[in-house]
Amino acid sequence: MSQETGKITKSLDKVLLYAELNDYKGYNKYDALDSKILWFFSFGNKFLRLLYSQVVMRAPINIRPLFFVPKTRNPKGIALFAMAYMNRYKAFGEAKDLARAESLLDWLLQNPSKTEWGMCWGYQHPWQDVGFFAPAHLPNRVVTYFVTTAMMDAYEITKNQKYLDVSKSALTFLLKAPKVLYEDDTMKCLSYVPSEKINWIVMDVSILTGSIVARVNKYVKDEHLASEARKLVNFVVDKQTDYGAWYYTHPAGDHPRKHDNYHTGYIVDAILDYMDHSGDQSFMNQYLKGVAYYKENLFLPDGAPKWANDKTYPFDVHGSAQGIISFVKASRFDKSYLDLAEKIANWAIDNMQNQKKGFFYYQKTSLFRKPYTLMRWSCGWMSRGLSELVNYK
Repeated sequence: MSQETGKITKSLDKVLLYAELNDYKGYNKYDALDSKILWFFSFGNKFLRLLYSQVVMRAPINIRPLFFVPKTRNPKGIALFAMAYMNRYKAFGEAKDLARAESLLDWLLQNPSKTEWGMCWGYQHPWQDVGFFAPAHLPNRVVTYFVTTAMMDAYEITKNQKYLDVSKSALTFLLKAPKVLYEDDTMKCLSYVPSEKINWIVMDVSILTGSIVARVNKYVKDEHLASEARKLVNFVVDKQTDYGAWYYTHPAGDHPRKHDNYHTGYIVDAILDYMDHSGDQSFMNQYLKGVAYYKENLFLPDGAPKWANDKTYPFDVHGSAQGIISFVKASRFDKSYLDLAEKIANWAIDNMQNQKKGFFYYQKTSLFRKPYTLMRWSCGWMSRGLSELVNYK
């Protein structure tokens, strides 16, 4: 084991131990409305809900304890930790890692959202975004994508049919829950959350859905699912700018974000995953252009993650994790991407990890580092990111 590989493995061990000791419970980025105090004083008003959420999220210190926000398990976070354990299992073959992953997946199987659309998951807290409000446990396609990805990882390792069955059930929600925002013969776009009232197009939603549909369909082999997957991916690929990027929403003016870090990573990974699982290589040029844009515009030379193409700060550890994942995947086309993934990992370990306790800090501004962690956002994502490097090495 090289010195660099040993450093990354040790970092992964530390953050997973921190998560284990805390039962994978912690604070969440958008959990302000889990405070009974803030919920009461929002008076059902969208703008107050959004204000409280933004103030808590952006505060330079963690003010959640002041409002009695509880520490909880986040379904997406649990999926990320399960993926990390499975990667570590593939790297080292230790049965305890697979057992931990399956225990977390069992928790997800026992705690889905209660809906009519099959297996699906959402956030365990209410949250207000610019484009919609989601009550606690309302399922959404992004969380369901990540949980289904973890289930498919487990199926491919264990061949246990229950993981494929639950993944097939999740496709019912992903494809049939309200609402279709756009569809023609070659493209399709789906809403973030199931609601007939929402017309807000978030770009990563449809392509993540398309990529997981293609992955499940590799085992189901249904022509309708193959067509659905391609249409969903094609909608997003079609919106790529001439310089290789994607806006957060379509049309771009629906949200102040332009080309941010981790959503760009989501999209390029989803294109590659779709091509791998479907065998359809027709989006390769767009993928290569997109991942090159990601490298050149959303990271600094030392591996620090820019917040967006036009905004350096804050450095957000989620961007570090996503960069590691995306560039490990891209390294099959250019080995320099693997060097970049290692540089990003080393920057995050050196600048964002608490070496004594093992957790990763949330953000670093131009003046200071925010002195707290978020379990899913910081530790879950870095666990998965580091595990991709450990498994690759």
